[in-house]
Amino acid sequence: MYSKISAHFNKETADPRYFQILYLGSFLFYGLCFLGWDGDAIKYIAIFASAIVTQMVFSYFTTKQYSSVKSALITSLGLSLLLKTGTIETAILASVFAISSKFLIRVNHKHLFNPANFGIVAAILLTNDAWVSPGQWGSSVLLWFIVGAGGLMMILKVGRIDTSITFLLVFGALLFIRHVIYLGWEPQVWLHKMSNGTLLLYAFFMITDPMTTPNHIKARILWSSLLGGALFVLSTFFYVQTAAIWLLFGVSLLTPIFDKLLIATKYQWNNLTASTINNPNQTT
Repeated sequence: MYSKISAHFNKETADPRYFQILYLGSFLFYGLCFLGWDGDAIKYIAIFASAIVTQMVFSYFTTKQYSSVKSALITSLGLSLLLKTGTIETAILASVFAISSKFLIRVNHKHLFNPANFGIVAAILLTNDAWVSPGQWGSSVLLWFIVGAGGLMMILKVGRIDTSITFLLVFGALLFIRHVIYLGWEPQVWLHKMSNGTLLLYAFFMITDPMTTPNHIKARILWSSLLGGALFVLSTFFYVQTAAIWLLFGVSLLTPIFDKLLIATKYQWNNLTASTINNPNQTT
């Protein structure tokens, strides 16, 4: 009996989604308690409820894997942390589109787009009531530490630390060369930009989604380098403050090409679950 309980516990704790839910949830708690987001609490509830219902409905008609509700919670947290809207209806639309994209837009047994990213883009394009506010977190070294530490723990578990480090190195290096070396600005200006909470959440959580990033490490390095370089150009020279959201949507279209050119094993959320490993069509 003890061995069975221990095996079940080890299997469950091996799933990195628990870590992601914990840390993203702590950031939402921070926003509600210290950044005045409590006025949007009803919208957050609507996002979570619609995401869970949509996930359960699709799971019922496809995989029957109801444990995938963990992925719906992660998507809900991502939407709550990044999407801004004035109405509950838009929040629900973004949530439904985000979860639906995992089941309806797939290439080679993988969903193509990061669900939260797809939901945000869909809400912005289909309504006049959705936007992303990069400055809502403010900038501070403390936030850098909190998000960075939490992010590193999660991506080390997922095995996508290469994606975050490459992206931050490319974007940070180009920004440093431009602002500090070329323009002669104080390094504090560079640190202020690199400490932006939205940027850090994007780097540590959104672009490290193992289900939508390339399978091969070399492909991920190229993929994230392209993302970091393009973000630098659009944000620095064209002043597109929400460029990160649009770039991830566009670069995701290249993931199937990278997977075809550089072949590697597709990631599974819980490698200790045999049914998951043996079912390449599973959607989470």
